[in-house]
Order: sequence, then structure tokens, then C-alpha cells
Amino acid sequence: MIVYVDCPDDIEPDQLHGFFVGWPSPPSPAMHLKLLRQSQFVVLALDDQSRKVVGFITAISDNVLSAYIPLLEVVPDYQNQGIGRELVNRMFGRLQRLYMIDLLCDPDIQPFYERLGMLKAQGMMLRHYVNQCGSAVSEMD
Repeated sequence: MIVYVDCPDDIEPDQLHGFFVGWPSPPSPAMHLKLLRQSQFVVLALDDQSRKVVGFITAISDNVLSAYIPLLEVVPDYQNQGIGRELVNRMFGRLQRLYMIDLLCDPDIQPFYERLGMLKAQGMMLRHYVNQCGSAVSEMD
């Protein structure tokens, strides 16, 4: 069974494997844990038997009008089971008092978010791919 938690305090790096598939320079499990702990809002999906984290979503916000969802991931072996949908719905619930919730995603993923009530929009981005793994940040900071 999958259980959902809103806090990564009891999570250890060894519970965070299988994420960032296809990333040329993915964060290490320790860096992944750091990003979870330093995110303003987090929802995690855990396999209650293995205690492995199988999905997560993060958000940052000004807590007045807006929030941004930078990451939603479900490990491949757990995809197509409704976990991503549940993570998004739980995050939307936490952010429902805000005026806007934005995210950027590739066109092939937009239908997923449209089914959850989001609208297509245009956006801009800047990426420093050399820092994709978090190398500009110490795991101990």
C-alpha cells in the first residue's frame, strides 16, 4: 500500500533511489533529500512495506498569492497507479488558498496536468545544466 506524508524528516538517502530518470547529471540521494528538506511544501509517496519513497512533489510559495511546483516524480516501477495524480491533488489541497499555482513541463506531460484542472500557458526558463546535480551546493549546507 502507498502512504502519503507531508514531511521528509524521517526519510534517509537510502530510501531515495530510482528518481530523475533520463537526467544527464541527476542529484545524488543525499542531495535529493536536501532538496526535499529545504522545499517549502512537500508531499511524499512511500511504499509502506519497503519504506522506499516512490514519488514526491515539491512547491515553493510567497504564501500570499502564488506558488510554483518545480518537481513531481514517480519512480518508473510505480507509474500508472494514480500516485502522481494523488501527489498533485494533495499539493493542490495545501495550496488552494493561493491565487496562482504554476509549473513548467514538457508538452507531452501537459495532458496529465490538464486532466487535473490546469490550463496551458506560455513560459520562460533559464537552466544551468552544469548545476543539475546540485554540485554548486554542498550536501551539508
